[in-house]
Amino acid sequence: EIIKDYKEGEPILHLKLEDESPLEYRIGPKDNPLPFLRNPDILVGENDLTALSYLHEPAVLHNLKVRFLEPNHIYTYCGIVLVAINPYDQLQIYGEEVINAYSGQNMGDMDPHIFAVAEEAYKQMARDERNQSIIVSGESGAGKTVSAKYAMRFFATVGGSANDTNVEEKVLASSPIMEAIGNAKTTRNDNSSRFGKYIQIGFDRRYHIIGANMRTYLLEKSRVVFQAEDERNYHIFYQLCASASFPEFKDLALTSAEDFIFTSQGENIFIEGVNDAEDFKKTKEAFTLLGVKESNQSSIFRIIASILHLGNVEICSERDGDSCHISRNDPHLTHFCRLLGVELEQMEHWLCHRKLVTTSETYVKNMSRKQAANARDALAKHIYAHMFDWIVEHVNKSLHTSSKQHSFIGVLDIYGFETFEINSFEQFCINYANEKLQQQFNQHVFKLEQEEYMKEQIPWTLIDFYDNQPCIDLIEAKLGILDLLDEECKVPKGTDQNWCQKLYDRLSSSVHFQKPRMSNISFIIIHFADKVEYQCDGFLEKNRDTVYEEHINILKASKFQLVADLFQDTNKDGSSSTSSSSKSSRINVRSAKPTPKVPNKEHRKTVGHQFRSSLQLLMETLNATTPHYVRCIKPNDEKEAFSFDSRRAVQQLRACGVLETIRISAAGYPSRWTYPDFFNRYRVLMKKSDMTVGDKKLVCRNLLETLVKDPDKFQFGKTKIFFRAGQVAYLEKLRADKFRSACIKIQKTVRRWLQMVRYKKIRKSAITLQRFGRGYMARRYAERLRLTRAAVICQKQYRMVRERTAYLRVRQAVVTIQAFTRGMFTRRIFQEFLLHHKAMIIQKHVRGWLTRRKFKVARNAAITIQCAYRRMRAKRELKQLKIEARSAQHLKKLNTGMENKIVQLQRKMDDQTKDLKTQNEQLVVAKASLGSEVNKLQKELETMRSRQGDGSQLTSLKDELEKLRAELQEAHARRKKLEEEHSNEKMRFEQVSLKVETRESDLMWTGRVCVSDQESSASQSVGRVQAELDEERQRYQNLLREFSRLEQRYDNLQEFQPGHRRNNSNQSSLESDSNYPSISTSEVGDTDDAIQLVEEMGVEKAAMDIGVFMKLQKRVRELEQERKRLQVNLEKMEDQSKRKVEQENADLAYNSLKRQELESENKKLKNDLNELRKAIADRASKNSSSNELQDGYNLLLGQLKAANEELDVRKEEVLILRSQIVTAAQQKEKDTTNHIETNNLPEWTNSKKPIDKEEALRSYHGLCESKKLLEAQLQSQARKHEDELEAFRTQIELLRDDIEKKQEMLNHTMSLSPEAQVEYSVQQEITRLTNDNLDLKELVEKLEKNERKLKKQLRIYMKKVQELEAASQSTTAKPEMTRQVTVQRREKDFEGMLEYYKEDEALLVKTLITDMKPHAVSATVPCLPAYILFMCIRHADYINDDQKVHSLLTSTINAIKKVLKKNNDDFEMTSFWLANTSRLLHCLKQYSGDEAFMTQNTAKQNEHCLKNFDLAEYRQVLSDLSIQIYQQLVKVAEHVMQPMIVSAMLESESIPSLAGVKPMGYRNRSSSMDKDEEGPGSYTLEALIRQLGQFHGVMGEHGLDPEIAGQVIRQLFYSINAVTLNNLLLRKDVCSWSTGMQLRYNISQMEEWLRGKNLHQSGAVINMEPVIQAAQLLQVKKKTSQDAEAICSLCTALTMQQIVKILNLYTPLNEFEERVTVSFIRNIQNRLQERNDVPMLLVDTKHTFPVLFPYTPSALSLETLHIPANLSLHFLTRV
Repeated sequence: EIIKDYKEGEPILHLKLEDESPLEYRIGPKDNPLPFLRNPDILVGENDLTALSYLHEPAVLHNLKVRFLEPNHIYTYCGIVLVAINPYDQLQIYGEEVINAYSGQNMGDMDPHIFAVAEEAYKQMARDERNQSIIVSGESGAGKTVSAKYAMRFFATVGGSANDTNVEEKVLASSPIMEAIGNAKTTRNDNSSRFGKYIQIGFDRRYHIIGANMRTYLLEKSRVVFQAEDERNYHIFYQLCASASFPEFKDLALTSAEDFIFTSQGENIFIEGVNDAEDFKKTKEAFTLLGVKESNQSSIFRIIASILHLGNVEICSERDGDSCHISRNDPHLTHFCRLLGVELEQMEHWLCHRKLVTTSETYVKNMSRKQAANARDALAKHIYAHMFDWIVEHVNKSLHTSSKQHSFIGVLDIYGFETFEINSFEQFCINYANEKLQQQFNQHVFKLEQEEYMKEQIPWTLIDFYDNQPCIDLIEAKLGILDLLDEECKVPKGTDQNWCQKLYDRLSSSVHFQKPRMSNISFIIIHFADKVEYQCDGFLEKNRDTVYEEHINILKASKFQLVADLFQDTNKDGSSSTSSSSKSSRINVRSAKPTPKVPNKEHRKTVGHQFRSSLQLLMETLNATTPHYVRCIKPNDEKEAFSFDSRRAVQQLRACGVLETIRISAAGYPSRWTYPDFFNRYRVLMKKSDMTVGDKKLVCRNLLETLVKDPDKFQFGKTKIFFRAGQVAYLEKLRADKFRSACIKIQKTVRRWLQMVRYKKIRKSAITLQRFGRGYMARRYAERLRLTRAAVICQKQYRMVRERTAYLRVRQAVVTIQAFTRGMFTRRIFQEFLLHHKAMIIQKHVRGWLTRRKFKVARNAAITIQCAYRRMRAKRELKQLKIEARSAQHLKKLNTGMENKIVQLQRKMDDQTKDLKTQNEQLVVAKASLGSEVNKLQKELETMRSRQGDGSQLTSLKDELEKLRAELQEAHARRKKLEEEHSNEKMRFEQVSLKVETRESDLMWTGRVCVSDQESSASQSVGRVQAELDEERQRYQNLLREFSRLEQRYDNLQEFQPGHRRNNSNQSSLESDSNYPSISTSEVGDTDDAIQLVEEMGVEKAAMDIGVFMKLQKRVRELEQERKRLQVNLEKMEDQSKRKVEQENADLAYNSLKRQELESENKKLKNDLNELRKAIADRASKNSSSNELQDGYNLLLGQLKAANEELDVRKEEVLILRSQIVTAAQQKEKDTTNHIETNNLPEWTNSKKPIDKEEALRSYHGLCESKKLLEAQLQSQARKHEDELEAFRTQIELLRDDIEKKQEMLNHTMSLSPEAQVEYSVQQEITRLTNDNLDLKELVEKLEKNERKLKKQLRIYMKKVQELEAASQSTTAKPEMTRQVTVQRREKDFEGMLEYYKEDEALLVKTLITDMKPHAVSATVPCLPAYILFMCIRHADYINDDQKVHSLLTSTINAIKKVLKKNNDDFEMTSFWLANTSRLLHCLKQYSGDEAFMTQNTAKQNEHCLKNFDLAEYRQVLSDLSIQIYQQLVKVAEHVMQPMIVSAMLESESIPSLAGVKPMGYRNRSSSMDKDEEGPGSYTLEALIRQLGQFHGVMGEHGLDPEIAGQVIRQLFYSINAVTLNNLLLRKDVCSWSTGMQLRYNISQMEEWLRGKNLHQSGAVINMEPVIQAAQLLQVKKKTSQDAEAICSLCTALTMQQIVKILNLYTPLNEFEERVTVSFIRNIQNRLQERNDVPMLLVDTKHTFPVLFPYTPSALSLETLHIPANLSLHFLTRV
């Protein structure tokens, strides 16, 4: 504060700091302006920064520092922003009780907390039906991930799923997984998220969680291969290494993380306080909870382990430096290939080589060691990125729901603004995202300010705020930084330097772009938070994010399905098109084949383009929601707990936009007061005449116009007064001055009176003291004179002795000094003579040594000169020899013969090229001729088929056969050798045909058995057919999978040709048009042979045998050579065919047709394989669900069935054609040899061959009919199977409902305390056993029903005969029964029983329970329904009708439960039935006949006891029912009182004008739920006490036992105590001296009410003890150690955490109060360390005391009970 008045122009300002030290602050006109004004003490430590009167950076920083260091508050509001400071310590403020305390509360009512923001978002979503977003941002290590996690925990707790799907548990379970694969240790944070994520939590119409979805952004892939010092890789690597000793991970070959390069570069593999093995267990549990199969988990761990082994692969450089190799014995490469299931040799080759592709040529180029290492690292990053995307996709699938989403709340956990010494592409993308988010934040803040002004009808003036749109345009606009970067990436030889130069040329005119002075490879962008310099190195490579396609192809051919699936979509569009949840990890793969395709936009997408697109989608999502902001601040870089670095904090406050929010608020009217609050706070400044005015608004207006002369300093709104910055401080100063002047006047009067009293006491005491003092002084003077004389004599003697002693001591010292001095001089002279003698000896030896050294130097110099001369002559001779060696003659000798060899090699290459072209042309011609001939033969065959059935056209058939023989003869010559080469193929298809025929015979036999005995064998045949179909389908799928894998490996092996290879132009063009090789017959045959060979060898053996694939290539070349020879020998074969036409025609026709059919079959199977391959690939890419699997199964089954049918048809046609051709050939041969005439034609026509054909056709039709019959039986069996499945599903649903009920009961049990759990479990077990016994008893009763009925009727008849002494009478007529009862009444008194007929039981229950209203029996005896029911039970016992007793009690209990369920929120109805149920229970005990319950009965009551039945089991059931009703009663009462407690106990002014009002922040001004003065916020203490009185009155009116009513009041007082104390511990504004006074007064009023109701002995006051002590704690002194000791002895019911929390929250409302010092709080903590308190801050509001139902017998006699007529119980008869 200022301690000396300051005048304008003075150079020094005299100040006093908080520690009372003075400071002379120098002021200059330009350098040092006046310091900022300080806020009043009342505002220091405010929980909302916008409530500060002076809004500037020092005030904001000081307020945050005070809150963080003194009371350890890490959360502070700043308008709409929650500022969260990382404490680097575990705080007990996130428990479930804290969530319950914040749930349902307004944001401004509670202390700042992440739960308050989450509750506000949840409430606005429910009220406004608008989607919400919580944006969490901050630096690395600021606590973003933890804040987002706690927000999701709040939603999971508050909005739990309505059913037992446990969606909220799955949402929380995704956090350990994402932290394991996406978080890592950095220098700033031990658990830093290295990716951004946006989690959408979906809610239904009842606002229960139904699912979630996650989107990720910009995963830091470079961390997989490199970590800086003291940093770690992703947690999952260390977790897996820590668990390597587990048995299931032995095959991973993992050791410690220190042994792997990818995990040991940071030189520290451990994190303090973190157990990686335990975290790995949590990660596995999370995987299991989210539904990831064990096989997939094992595959994931194999991939992670393979990445570690890949990093340890040692790449050795060759001598030339341009190539490298990998040792074949490298164990890590072996483990890598084994874990991923890929070829070792291929991976070893392509890790050290790369492929260069031009238009017609393909080169395989060696890579240097550095290039190979970069390629290896790129592959590792690519594998990890795809695994990350796969996990995110499966997490989203497990969190997805089929239910319709009504709304959602998004939680954005994204990186904050970053600037380092070296900033690269990652920092550029991060800061670009923050620019977009800051722009959205500024617009939202500006919009809210404008809405507030418009709502209050205050003139709106535009406020200038920072707009960062130019900076965003610099980055993302056309020809901006990202466009130029993408353009440079497309240039073939683009470099970072060229791109940087383009930036200098194009963007130098922008004000946000600068060029560094000392660098040409970097650029500067002026962001909203700071100026950042980016290094251009690596921008292009990171933007391309390339990986070689050879590596991807090898991985695609993996034998592990998951590994192959990860890379299936890599080459579809030339880039990895992953899902939207993993847009940041797309990879552009360089194609190895020059396939001229249409340019695709997806192919050109870069990382920057993808990030911009995903960021645009994120901004659209955020703009469509209501945002809530959480800004996380890192207090220091050393990770010290509760240490605050002001420079780092203010830097982050600027970066996250908090200070910009304050500046926007300060530009207008930041301070805002409601009229009532302003009136209550500043009415001390008003005059007495102003107080008489009734309108508070007018009073406030007049006061402000009087105090503040400048009208621009304030504005009057509809409900609030708006002030400029500093005006509240000015009003506080006026208020403080007013209080100070009043205090001075009071102090003046009091001090005068005190001083006058004190003066009189002092004067009287002074006179007495003077008298005694003078006598004492005289006696003391005489004594001093005597002592002075004695002292002079003693001094004289002492001085004489002292002087003589000194003289003798000096004399002795002088003599001693002289003796020692003389000896010293003599010894010195002797030493000098001794030194001269020794020097002469040394000189003699030195001179001899110098002479010898000079001689040796001269000799060595001569030797050196000789050596130099001889070396010079040797060099001359060497030079001459070198000149001769470089001469031309020498070179000619060496190069003799090299030129001839080069020419020969060139000629040989040209000849081979020509031969290759000739062979290709001949091959094309041969293919065309063979195809035309096959088509021609096929057409003629069709013609022959159409004519074979007509006997009249035999002549034309002969002509056709003659032509066919000639053509077949020609074709036979051309195809003879080709048929021999394909004999293996024919044999294989004959075996297949044989299998099919065998299967058909089995099917025909099965069909005959089914026709004969369908009922007995249908199931067996269907099962056998189904098994065969499953076996065939499995074999077909295996064949497809192996064929696809072999095809991929075949392609890889074709590429596996080292060196240079030239392709034919025609061949390359064909390959560019199709991704598959030609499907000619020879190639298909070779492929089938290879497949057969693979089946014989086994998949694993064939996968490792390279010779199989080399054999395929060799086979193709041999076929091409054979085709060439066929073309040459064509003419010779035609000549030979003329001579051999009779012998070979039949065989040739058969073989040709068979060949044609086999070729068509082969082509068709090839097409089927391709279709199935596509279907399987589509299914793998979509990761099909169960429905898709069923579709795939149906497709395979249909295709298999079609293939079998087609095969049967082809077989039959081949048999028929073969028989016809052979017959025709035989007939033709007979015609040519024997010259048979035309009349022999009938014999040929009636031969046996057509008969065989007809029989074959009939058998074929019979086979078709049997197949149809089997199909019909199969369909009927399938329908029967579906019905059985439906029945099983129904049974499963019933079992599931039972499990759900048991799960609810278990959850309820787990929520209770341990004692209550034991009691509840015992009660539940007793209830269950009771119900089981009742069911068993009911079963026994039903079995013996007839016998008991006859016995009971006989017993009743005998009793009535004996009593009436009359003849037998009928008991069925109702009027006769009435006359009997009347006769009995005249003879004797009533017995207190009521009789009813069995058919009237439902009417009795309906009248007494279902339709009963409490007011209907309010004027009668309390608990009248219970007495009536018991009297009916007594009559049933009297007549020994146990069935009637059981039925009535069961109906009564069920009806009471239904009524309570229907009226579950009606206190009156619940209290009424609690009283009646307990009374019925007491009656069952009182009249049970047990002596323990009969001690207080009268003699008449003992006569009314039950005679025949023991109802102890029913008493237990009623006791359980009473407990349930009691719990429901307490729950209803607490629900009614819940909104009243805080307002009545803490906020209402029970003592008028005692509470002060503080300035409000934005949260109080703009709460999500506006309160009116008559709304929920206006509850008073009188209303609360009135409600308690109403509860007590209702319970008393219904006749509830006083003990039970006392327990209800005790439970309600506990609830009042818990809610009040929890709010007190979470609200800073109520922790003051005045609140303590109000609270103590309120508690005293409640104690008075208890005494008035005679409930002070119920224990309710004891439950209020914590609140009482909290109120006393707010009132006591808090300065000295004595005060600390008093507090420790006083607050015994409060825990240490609660006491410290209240002291930290204590806030003085006036300047005269003092804050609690930190040292005092530390003193309290030290004193309370001895306590063994439970570490609990908040009180458990759900705690329930055990209820006791004491036995209270009734004094009422049952026979005197009167039943009112309005109850309509006329069907009851008194007995």
